[in-house]
Amino acid sequence: MLVPEISLTPQMIERFVARFGKEEIAVLHSKLSIGERHDEWERIKTNKAKIIIGARSAIFAPVKDLGIILIDEEHDNSYKSESNPRYDAKEVANYIAKQKNIPVVLGSATPDVITYYKATETDEIKILELTKRANKSQLPKVEIVDLKQELVNGNHSMLSRELYAEIEKNLKEHHQTILFLNRRGYSTFIMCRECGYTVKCKNCNVSMTYHGYENKLKCHYCGQEAPIVTVCPECGSKKIRYFGTGTQKLEQEIKKQFPNSTTIRMDTDTVTKKNSHEQILNKFKNENIDILIGTQMVVKGHHFPNVTLVGVIAADSSLNIDDYRATEKTFQILTQVAGRAGRENLSGKVIIQTYNPQEFSIQTAQKQNYKKFYETEITLRKQLKYPPFCDIIVMRFEGKNENQIKTLAIERYNNLYKMLKNYKDLTLFKPMPAPIDKIQNRYRWRIIIKGNMTNETNEILNNLLKQIYKEGKKDIRVSVDVNPNSMI
Repeated sequence: MLVPEISLTPQMIERFVARFGKEEIAVLHSKLSIGERHDEWERIKTNKAKIIIGARSAIFAPVKDLGIILIDEEHDNSYKSESNPRYDAKEVANYIAKQKNIPVVLGSATPDVITYYKATETDEIKILELTKRANKSQLPKVEIVDLKQELVNGNHSMLSRELYAEIEKNLKEHHQTILFLNRRGYSTFIMCRECGYTVKCKNCNVSMTYHGYENKLKCHYCGQEAPIVTVCPECGSKKIRYFGTGTQKLEQEIKKQFPNSTTIRMDTDTVTKKNSHEQILNKFKNENIDILIGTQMVVKGHHFPNVTLVGVIAADSSLNIDDYRATEKTFQILTQVAGRAGRENLSGKVIIQTYNPQEFSIQTAQKQNYKKFYETEITLRKQLKYPPFCDIIVMRFEGKNENQIKTLAIERYNNLYKMLKNYKDLTLFKPMPAPIDKIQNRYRWRIIIKGNMTNETNEILNNLLKQIYKEGKKDIRVSVDVNPNSMI
């Protein structure tokens, strides 16, 4: 049984233990110590555990007589490893299933567009639909608030007037609220109002984020920390301003506007210790804390019977990314977070704050209409020739010497051009710097190929990688990713 995030394992274990008993179950994920992982591995290997629950790496568990593979929230990006060794747990699961002639069950309220395409347009996947929510609960009422109109009306707060009123009502009725904002930290960038200087990480070409509780600037790519800036290093001005909003700032705002409420925050900064996921979720559930503030961690699969209100602070954050799946990710996040409200007898309400109220992914998420979203999205992808109608292959080059990386990328592009020029269904794009062109002091260039990944294409790319490896270029990393999670 695979789950996308470690935070989902405790509740999944709870459900399985209730039905099958503790002795039958083994758990595998990265937060276990090496000793704990070894013990669980041995229990699986010796057939003492019959059910394995874990994150993506659990797919490699040494299970004897495997009978079925279940993948919860199959649309989730975290099933694909973006670091070495690169693998997609769903692809591995399908390979194992074919070898052993067993079924794979993919579960999701918002399936991956490619998965749904295979299920409706091919015979690869059979659809089993659940048309009603568990416990006969009703879908929550979803409302969209136009933030442009809020500004016109003089409201510059992070909370729209409607969301503020609903939180206030919820507190009076002793019901719980989840507020979702997909940015951690306090402010997302710091800029000088005099000359426009932006504080960036020395190792990565990205803005540093201000974290209020530690009173530090942090890079979310390499972890680099720096003291706060009060004087502009470029022009000497003291007009340093903090822009953007993160979960820390939202938490501070909630405490200010609702001083009698209890809050808890769940993001990467608060779940660094072992079992911290479980502790935060249990505290919210068992101590009836009023408001849970969080990033994507709070979106998926959690079941809180007393949550009747969900507020999405900035629905546009996932729309404005350099990725052809931006609308799909937006629809999935909004529909998933809406699913946290009104899960039992109490009716739920969801308020989505956005600057783009007419965007089709936001409109279809409001109606929780997956099929309508899919029909629009698949038509666009067909016209633009994006997956599932082709593959996008990204060849990345990383190294400490910018000129060396640029030269290597151009050389390999010329090699590929000669090798692939007879393949009419492949489009090779010239090498360019990646959208974030430096991370951890390593410069990044990429070559993009659009077309169908065949065995021949695979062999050409493998031979090219072997050739680079034989040349023994030190401090250079080259990787090939097919349909990557992130184009950045």
